[in-house]
Amino acid sequence: MKHLLCASLLATAVLATLSGCNSADETVVVSQPLFKVGQAVSTKTPLSGPVKGTLQSDSTYRVGGDVYVNAGDTLVIQPGAKVYFPGGTGQVYSFIVHGTLLSLGTQAKPVYFTVPTAVKTDTYGADPTADPAYKGLWGGIMGETDCKNIILKWTHIEFGGGKLGTSPVTYLANGANSYPLTNANPDAIVVLEDSWVYGSVDDPVRAFGGRYNIMRNTFEKNGFTSGESMNIKSGSVGNFAYNLIVGSATNGPKASNNGGKNPQTSFLFYNNTMVACGYRRAAAGRGGSLNIEEGARGGFYNNLMVNCKYGPRVVGATANYSGNALVVADTANLRYSNNYSYVDSVAIANQIYPVGFATKPQTSDVPTPSSFLPTGYKPGQAYDGSAVVGKNNPMFVNFPLPQTTRRLSDVSVVNTFNFRLQSASPALGKGTTSFSPASVVPVSANFGSTEITLPSTDMGAFPANGKGNQH
Repeated sequence: MKHLLCASLLATAVLATLSGCNSADETVVVSQPLFKVGQAVSTKTPLSGPVKGTLQSDSTYRVGGDVYVNAGDTLVIQPGAKVYFPGGTGQVYSFIVHGTLLSLGTQAKPVYFTVPTAVKTDTYGADPTADPAYKGLWGGIMGETDCKNIILKWTHIEFGGGKLGTSPVTYLANGANSYPLTNANPDAIVVLEDSWVYGSVDDPVRAFGGRYNIMRNTFEKNGFTSGESMNIKSGSVGNFAYNLIVGSATNGPKASNNGGKNPQTSFLFYNNTMVACGYRRAAAGRGGSLNIEEGARGGFYNNLMVNCKYGPRVVGATANYSGNALVVADTANLRYSNNYSYVDSVAIANQIYPVGFATKPQTSDVPTPSSFLPTGYKPGQAYDGSAVVGKNNPMFVNFPLPQTTRRLSDVSVVNTFNFRLQSASPALGKGTTSFSPASVVPVSANFGSTEITLPSTDMGAFPANGKGNQH
């Protein structure tokens, strides 16, 4: 009888402690079942209209129209599921979220939102005008003004940001470009972690409000001729940290309080690695690493910027782009230090502290400001940065520096590059942990961030302790 009981306990596939079946007790740990809600969604019918329940693990779903997650409903996407968009002319379909969307990929089995017929062109010198990454082959994941949750973990978002016909949301105009991920409810929880965002016509992430944790992601080919990796408007608060950004058209992240929503935009940008950003945006003064303007507050620390067109830009009272006056950032409530710049040309060196802007050099910055700024330097003044060209190479594992054989505008993808730091890198230990991340989203396996990764003293997205970007 005792043997029958042991077999029964094993068959239940739960955590069980078996005593008496052997001379010593054994603890058997079994895998947890995948999270699901409601009924499984069939793969036989294209996704269109209201959808709720669960897209099942390792299944392929095809989109046949705009998909809506209604208020009060939840749509779960399990690990390994693939959501395919047709990607043809006039077929810019989107996911519109009023309720809750949970894309719960894993490192072993990521979720895909993609166009299966689109071919990635990930070589130096590829023509951006012919690249499907900038064509906008579907719309985006759009949180409406009543959105509750958008949680995206280990998820690929590819080829999105297409031009809308009739807009499926209240806050984007008919005929406007969409964004691969956007939200307009200041009370919504939006998490993008350990994910990949590949390609977009404009900003891949646009925040029109919300509580955000954007952490440990990889951004490639963001924006055709304009676009930030994340463009933040009023009503938005949160963290943007441990992200790798390669070849963004304009900046990495940008924060503005434009839009008239509460709360005031407040973001922390820390431990990001930004490479060759700003070269598809032609306007003078545009394009670079990160930008704080128009009443935004927060801080930026421990960011590693390599050959970005401009260093961090804080908009002050005299700043302008090509003669157009800008609205000042909330500089009284903006803090920053310990940011690291590497440059391969005098033109870039002369904009580590952008001319005409209010960014204040910090003694903790790399290179040390006193090593190239003139005595009596005031923020916004022109200077000669030739003394730091090629200095303080961060020593990536295999990305070539100095960049002497390729145009910086051709650097737009990770490809086989490895942006981790070698053990002798001068970027190790140059950061600060003197601040705390924003606590605006819950920590949860399904309904929040898996982890709010704390700041590291190692610069950039790949600290030596292995707790940063996992890609």
